[in-house]
Amino acid sequence: MQNKIKKINTGRQILNLSKGYTIIETMISVSLFLVIVMAGMGALLNSNLLHQKSRDMRSIMDNLSFIMEDLSKNLRTGYNYHCVDDLSNDFTIPASGEDCFGIAFEHQDGEESDPSDQWVYIIGNDGKIYKSTENAAGSENFVQLTPDEIEIDTTKSGFSVTGAEPPDICEPPTCIPRTVTGNKEQPFVIIRLTGTITSKNTIETPFSLQTSVSQRAIDKR
Repeated sequence: MQNKIKKINTGRQILNLSKGYTIIETMISVSLFLVIVMAGMGALLNSNLLHQKSRDMRSIMDNLSFIMEDLSKNLRTGYNYHCVDDLSNDFTIPASGEDCFGIAFEHQDGEESDPSDQWVYIIGNDGKIYKSTENAAGSENFVQLTPDEIEIDTTKSGFSVTGAEPPDICEPPTCIPRTVTGNKEQPFVIIRLTGTITSKNTIETPFSLQTSVSQRAIDKR
């Protein structure tokens, strides 16, 4: 900005007096300052929003990872896997299957002779994971594990079980030597979870998890 200079002769020396800023110059300066401040505030708010989203996502993913770890640990130490495709089935009978919406098994501390103590994990029609430690006698026995922010795609998620059926073993003296026929695979489970996480009711983030679990104990039955 250019200042106009006025020279005044006082007799001894010439004084240079400069005028102040005009209103237009002041308005332009203030406007530029406001633009810079608003840009900085926008960047700060956006950074804060991204931080909150990242924190929320991390918390929800930690919850989902904990559920997967809990399920994997219990399956690994359990036995008598049953791929659930119908809640009315007898879960005490080991059964393999593909793309089931749930899995039932005997917990390591359970009694094989007790038909009501199987642990059951299912993916509900509402896209939530539920758990029951009292077989599946009623919906009141199931507890929701996943938070409301997680919605699982039931068409792409599920459980696959192989080798669940016990082998046929013939012991001496009926068979000499001891023979094993039929299914000889170690029970094995594949868990697939695909869906979306909704943060702040507006931001949707897709996720896809898969893990596999093998029964720890040797299938000797």
